[in-house]
Order: sequence, then C-alpha cells, then structure tokens
Amino acid sequence: MYHMRNLCILLLCLIHTSAFSQTLWHSEAFSLYADSLVQPGEGKAWALSRTTITSTYPGLDSGQWSLSRDISAFPAYHSPYMLPDALYNMALEEMQKAIEPDSTFRTGKEWAGVWTRDISYSILLSMAFLQPEVARHSLMRKVSKEGRIIQDTGTGGAWPVSSDRMIWAVAAWELYKVTGDRDWLEKAYGVVKRSMDDDARTLYDPSTGLVRGESSFLDWREQTYPAWMQPADIFSSENLGTNAVHYQANRVLAAMARRLGHAGVAAEHEAIAARIRAGVNRYFWMPGVGSYGQYRYGRIYPVLSPRTEALGSALSVIFGIAPVERARQLVCDAPLMAFGVPCIYPQIPDIPPYHNNAVWPFVQTFWLWACDKTANEDAALASIADIYRPAALFLTNKENFVASTGDFKGTQINSSNMLWSLSGNLSIVYKVLFGMRFEPDTLDFSPFVPKALRGTRTLRGVHYRAALLDITMSGYGNRVRSFLLDGRPQSFPRIPATLAGRHSLKIILASAELPVQTIRHAPPSTSPAAPVAHLSGNSLSWGTVAGAKAYLIYRNGKRVARTTGTSCKVAPQSLYQVLAQDAHGVSSFLSEPVLTALSSWDFAVADGIVDLTRDANQVIRIPFESHTKGAYAIDFHYSNGNGPINTENKCAIRNLSVDGRPAGVLVFPQRGKDDWSSWGYSSNAILNLMPGKHELVLSFETNDENMNGGINEAKVDRVRLILLPNPPTPP
Repeated sequence: MYHMRNLCILLLCLIHTSAFSQTLWHSEAFSLYADSLVQPGEGKAWALSRTTITSTYPGLDSGQWSLSRDISAFPAYHSPYMLPDALYNMALEEMQKAIEPDSTFRTGKEWAGVWTRDISYSILLSMAFLQPEVARHSLMRKVSKEGRIIQDTGTGGAWPVSSDRMIWAVAAWELYKVTGDRDWLEKAYGVVKRSMDDDARTLYDPSTGLVRGESSFLDWREQTYPAWMQPADIFSSENLGTNAVHYQANRVLAAMARRLGHAGVAAEHEAIAARIRAGVNRYFWMPGVGSYGQYRYGRIYPVLSPRTEALGSALSVIFGIAPVERARQLVCDAPLMAFGVPCIYPQIPDIPPYHNNAVWPFVQTFWLWACDKTANEDAALASIADIYRPAALFLTNKENFVASTGDFKGTQINSSNMLWSLSGNLSIVYKVLFGMRFEPDTLDFSPFVPKALRGTRTLRGVHYRAALLDITMSGYGNRVRSFLLDGRPQSFPRIPATLAGRHSLKIILASAELPVQTIRHAPPSTSPAAPVAHLSGNSLSWGTVAGAKAYLIYRNGKRVARTTGTSCKVAPQSLYQVLAQDAHGVSSFLSEPVLTALSSWDFAVADGIVDLTRDANQVIRIPFESHTKGAYAIDFHYSNGNGPINTENKCAIRNLSVDGRPAGVLVFPQRGKDDWSSWGYSSNAILNLMPGKHELVLSFETNDENMNGGINEAKVDRVRLILLPNPPTPP
C-alpha cells in the first residue's frame, strides 16, 4: 500500500476531488479505501457499465452520461477497468458530436468553427487515426486562398505576433503517415513550404537561431505576460513552446521534401531545425532548476523568464529537443499540482484562472507522452488520473479547470465536448497504452502500461490503411516480450503499411519493473507582482511589492545587484529592470525597461503623419546622419486602430533596409479598435552604423502580407534610434 494522488479513479471505478492527498490504494489487490475518505459534498463518479457513468459532482445539470450514438465503426476497447472503458466510449461519442455537416471539426460545444492550433493538436493526439477525412477537410479550412497556413485571430492582430501556426505542418505529416496519401503529401508540402518561407523571413532571429512570437496556445496576453508588454514586445520575445513547434515543423518539411525528392530543401530545413534545437538548449535551459524557462523578453536586452510552461516542456521532450538525461530531469522536476501540471508555474497574481492557475487536459496528455518517452511510471500514472478524473466527474471532456481546485467552475471561459480534450483522452489508449506510432511505411507499437494498470486489454476493429486489426495485449511495462501477427512471431513490434485484410495481433509485455523515478508534488504558488520602476536623476526607485523579501536589479539584461530596499543608483547609458523575489525565491516578472540617458534621438519620418497602407506609401525613404560608430536599436512611433489588442488579424508589417541592405522586419500591431489616438513603438531592429549619412527604407513586400489579406496599415510619425554601448550578446 502506498500514498498516491487521485489515482483512485482507475480503481473500483470511483473518483473524488480534493481528497486525493488522503487516497490509499493497494497496488497488488487494487483495493481502494475511498468511500470513507471522500469529504462531504466533494462528489464522486462511477461506471454503471461501459456505456453509463454516474457522477455526484455538485453543480452538474445532469448526473449521468449514457451512450446515445452508434460508435461501432470505431475501435472497441475493453480492459479490466470499467470506468476508463466508459470514458473511452464517451470520448468517441463526443468526437462524433464534434463533426459539423460540412465534414469539419467543431472546436468545442461553445466554440464554433475550425481553429488552426486546436485542430492540429487534436489531429496529432488521435484524430488523424480516427477521422482522417474530417481531419483533412479541417486542415484545408485553415489554408488561405494564397495557399498559406492561417494564423487564427490573436494578440495585436494575429501573425506574426502570434506565430505557432506551423503546428499545422506537424499535423499534416501525421495525417500522411496514417493514410499514405501521396496527393495529400504533395498538397501539404506546398502549403508548408510557402508558409515556412514567410516565417523564416519574418520570425527567425539569425543571432540566436530562435523564433520570435507569442506562446503556442497561451494566446491571452495578460494570462501569460507582464502587463507592461505590448504586442510589439510579444512579437520580439522568444517562447519555448513556439520554438518547439517550429523545430518540429522544419523537421517535418525536411521529411516531406526527402520523400518528394527535394534533397536541397530537406537539407536546408534540417539545418534550420538543428539551429532551433541548439538555441533552445542554449538560451532556455536553467541548469540549477532542471527545466526550461518560458520565454526570453525585455525589448532590447532579453532575459529568460524562469516560469515553467507545461506544453512547451512536453513538446521539447516529445520532439527530441531535450537530450535524454535532460528530458528525464525535466519530467522528474516538473511542478505537479493536486490536479495536474499547470499551464504555467508559478501563477501570476491577480489574474483569474484560464491559462493562469489552470490545467488543460490536452496539455496534460502531451505531458503524459513526455512521461511515456522518459519511462517515468509514477508521473504517467498521475497524468492518466488527471485526464480521466475531470472527464468522469464532469461527464464531458472540458476545455480546462482551475489548477488549485480541480473544478471547471471559476475559469474565465470553458466548453464541454472540447475537441482537443477528447482527442487527448482517446490518445491514452492508442498512443500510450498500446503505443501506436505511425511511420510513413509502418505502424510501430511501443506500449507503456504502468504496473498498476496491468491486465489483458483488447482493441478490436482498428483500421490501418487496407488492414483491419484486432489487438490483444497483456502484461505491463514498456518492453515487448513477444509480438505475434496471426499467431506468427515477428522480429519487431510493427506491421507494414502494405498489410491488407483482417488480422490479429497479440502483444505480450515483459512485465519488467521500470527504474523508479521521482515526481515533484508542488503546492499552489503565486509570484509577487512585477515592480513598477521610475527614473529620477541617477536613481531608480519602485514601490514596495507585497510579499517581496528582496529585489534583483538587472542592467542591460544581466543581474548586477540585490537589495532589500526600493531604490538604487544607476549608471548612464543603460537599460534597467527590477524583479521582486519572495522568501522562497519565487520571482516576479521583470519591470518595464527603463532607459538611463542613452545616446538616442528621434526624427520625423516626413512632414506630419504618414499613412502606411497597401496602396499608399508602399516605400518610404528616410535620410539621416549618424555621428557615432556602433550598434543602434531602431523603432518607429506608430498607431494602429484597426482592431483591439487581443483579437482580429490586422497587424501591420513592413520590411526595413538600411543603405540598400536588409535589416529585418518590423511589426506595427493593433492598439485598439477605431482608436488611432493610441501611440506606441513598433518592434525594433539592431543596426550597425558607421558615422555619416544613411538612408532607411520602410517598404511593403510580398512577405509582409498579414492574415487579413486586405487591411495592412498603420500611421507613423517618427523614427527612434538608440545607441547601444553594450549590444545584446548571447549569455
């Protein structure tokens, strides 16, 4: 008998909520001492059969789910555990409910339409296998008329501030591996190549090898970023999850290219992927912490935020960005709260639950995949529990729930019948327990069955290309002892894509004990608020931050001092930031950067305000003179009233060149709907200038097309140049 989190959901078909910390279960006899431990009013769930679940969770409209759709066209799953079997059937039914009349997937009960990241992650989890045609239609719904992947509405007007659309490529490749459809491969290759070419020009930072832009899926800015960060700042930041997506998308494009005979393209994108991987491991890994940080931010001098990000960390393990030992350490040291791995940790103060203080079942499933890949049995069991528990208690696959309470009530937005949540639920059976791995020419099996879930399980009626498979598996562990196809032993646990007709597979696991690995049970934790710093003469000051025991001072992106006071002397020609730290060493966000008497000047773009549109002022030439040799940060004072900060798709984009040489891409994100009185600064570029006369050119080029395709405009009035005595350098 040993203490386990809320894994009681898998035993005797019972679930309860916050009593997880008191739950005991016997690993040999599967005896559960739960009835006496459930606290009054907490609720529980149990399966009356494999097609009916009853829940007493408070606040439900109905306390029972019963199968009402015919699911016989899909693989039939049977295990020794009735409740997980019923949850599998419930997820299949919800999958059918998610299919719209036009053969695309609805994102959730409360979310109509197809969303690029939602559909792509869902396809990776299980929809490529279960619904290949609906998956294909849904992916093509997110391709523009120009044949490029659509970035959904997002911060500052979508792409390129939001920049994770390339997860579409990874989903498209998964669909090809499942179906072997050559026509689909050729079509998807063209879409991915065109989209990647635009991203490479706009998002890729040659100095770090990393990709700019907002966190993948964590796209509600105040839920993830400090309040002072504007959309232009988010564009300039570099996020772990988004870089993981682009790493894998480049590998996918290379694999597509090789399969289609484009060796040069393949080599190019393999090299880009290698640079991203090296950049992630160089700039994001925190050796003393055992995890990757969330993003690099800070305008001119980027600093790594030490918050952990569940999805980015999981993808770093799954895609192979993290070396083997680093991946194991990452999974062992991840903060596992009462009801799952939170999207970010620690939490941001005064921000209600959605991405902050929240667990998302689809993210938890990718975390489960990371536990599988690193063979961390206890972490995998915990993840399975954290996916099944809310589905059983709430009688649907919810979008998210509060990390500190385990309840769906209290989140800012939520939906039942959520596509990527139900896809993750089904993935437990296909991708983890049975370990199905689709490759271009084979279907491989790499099962992972924790000892606590041992027993004989079957999966009948599995469609794989021209074959129909009935699979029986017994034992536990992650090593296959024997693999029989129609009773004949096979050298490897795989079947060829050419297999046709109905066949039986029998998988016997070695039932060998896995090495014990640790997991980190983490209490709820909220960081201090970010200080607000002000400059007065040669002194920087900030108000007292609640809970702070010390303040760390950063100069030009590097920590230079620690103080318990609320002010410090500053040096000239520097950029300063301050963060607060509590008694446990938990850090706030950095304050907004403060410039101290840097050599800078601004000058007018022209006489008055200049309108940048698709038709007017496509090219603006700005002569100026530099008197000092050195590196300069350049940005433009601008306004964009074409939409609110958090939605729509009208981010303005322009190419910048100096003296005829490309200097990068600048973005002018939305600042408010019909609000042209709100002015701020665009993203910046770093220029190396010699003394003398120069010419800046701001131009609208083909790669500057935004997601709107029509409105791509901003107003500019001035240019700012800041001399950097200590240009940003790799840490």
